[in-house]
Amino acid sequence: MRRLYGNMRLLFFNIRHVLSCTATFPVLILFLYGGMLTSCNSPMQTGADREVTTLGTVEVSARLIEIPEPFPPNDLYNYAYILKYRVLKVHRGKVDGDEIFVAQYNPLKPRSSAQDELSGKIGGDLKTFRAGDVHRMALEASVDEYWMGGVIDKYFHKSGVRYWAVWTNLESK
Repeated sequence: MRRLYGNMRLLFFNIRHVLSCTATFPVLILFLYGGMLTSCNSPMQTGADREVTTLGTVEVSARLIEIPEPFPPNDLYNYAYILKYRVLKVHRGKVDGDEIFVAQYNPLKPRSSAQDELSGKIGGDLKTFRAGDVHRMALEASVDEYWMGGVIDKYFHKSGVRYWAVWTNLESK
């Protein structure tokens, strides 16, 4: 079907004609079906695994509120960095309040490779820390009982327990 508008001709396709083409219709159906499968096949990442559900005395899902400043390099010494989280759900154990402070050991390293001879058992699937991400964590209280090295705490003026992160997994936002 053609229509004239001044000197411009606009060509309108007849949908029935396009869909009835033997080559176009099967391709369109496969495209729509494939799109449906990929959108339905993206499972929500809960962060639950054997370690996060059994290690530590507390297990939470919490959103990383902020990273107060860039992490210093760990080429000179190992350290734990205190991060502030907003608790979304307590899976086991108990925390006081909806904001907690969590010590993450050598935060520049992916959690799967952060464990060393000084840290004790720590790990997880988290690769990098980004404010706004939700983490499922197995925690111990207090950091002083699990780490005797350097601790960078930009929240030192705020009271509250400093938890030791034993296991940290990324959860879907």
